Amino acid sequence: MPFNGDFVQRHAEAIALVHRVTAIHVITDGALNNALEIVESNQNGVKTLIAYIAPSKYLVVKFYRFFKAYHLLLKRVDAFNLVHLNIIFPTGFIALYLKWFKQKPFIISEHWHGYHQPFCKELSFFEHFFIKLIAKNAQFICPVTDNLGDSMQQFGLVNNYKKVSNVIDTELFKPAIKTDKIYNIIHISSMDSVKNVPEILQVISQLQKTKIDFNFYLIGNNAQIFKPLANKLAINPKNSFFINQVPQQELLTYLQQADVLVLFSTIENAPCVILEAFACGIRVISTDVGGVREHFPEGFGTLIKANDSQALLENLIHYQTKKTNISKAEMHQYINQNFSKKTIAKQFSELYLRALKT
Repeated sequence: MPFNGDFVQRHAEAIALVHRVTAIHVITDGALNNALEIVESNQNGVKTLIAYIAPSKYLVVKFYRFFKAYHLLLKRVDAFNLVHLNIIFPTGFIALYLKWFKQKPFIISEHWHGYHQPFCKELSFFEHFFIKLIAKNAQFICPVTDNLGDSMQQFGLVNNYKKVSNVIDTELFKPAIKTDKIYNIIHISSMDSVKNVPEILQVISQLQKTKIDFNFYLIGNNAQIFKPLANKLAINPKNSFFINQVPQQELLTYLQQADVLVLFSTIENAPCVILEAFACGIRVISTDVGGVREHFPEGFGTLIKANDSQALLENLIHYQTKKTNISKAEMHQYINQNFSKKTIAKQFSELYLRALKT
């Protein structure tokens, strides 16, 4: 599901199969009546503590509220042995404090595209300095792709690197019988600028001119903001659907009924949605960027150059009739062997034990 922090929750739920996990998080909320509020819940076996803090235009006040929130959250956490950090800056300051003053080792999981060129140039000297300091003190850094790990090392983050991929719920994401004969094309994402959604719509408008009978589904956060562009491009509203963020179960239904998933990003690491599509036996057309090709077996789809709209159009036309020798069951099995909760939990468990011994 295209949801901020969803990949973090998935990792936590996988780890919770074999360890006691508490997830803590601080969120700035402009609608907050008080300076700070804490909400506690249990999400699929993960004790979750979220502190909501009021925004401030003063940096000192921001940092005070941030650290106060984490201090209060930590008071609610039962005894623990290790910290698993998902956002290096500024949350890494908390991990550093716990290591230096409470002797709690930490490892880092990283999914962020901001370490790639040219995005890393946007980080300030202050951010760069402290990100390097935090990274240096971790026991392990676990990027979701080797490509991301290479970018992090080029950025100057020195440490022991061990790739641990995103996790997929293979009991949920699995093949289903398609209930209609129409050619269904789907794009699922956060709708960030790097996802290149306007260019996808340009290609859909061109595909429409071929008279191929198809449905196009754009699903994700604020998907409906692209409806005016679709209207401008004269995309037929009868076969194009703009669906804002939906629950995972509903998303699954759309994905299982698709014929092809399209990603046209300018940068990626390891998109969960590609792996989810494979788990459902759905082929993927994606740009060959970042670490996408690391988890893209032959026969599971097609990789094209970034910004190559013509290649996307040609492949969408081709995929209407293109058959594959790879069965849906084989695609699901690949995901189950490499990205299931059990597999990822085992990989992290091994790193946790090594971190605690150092």
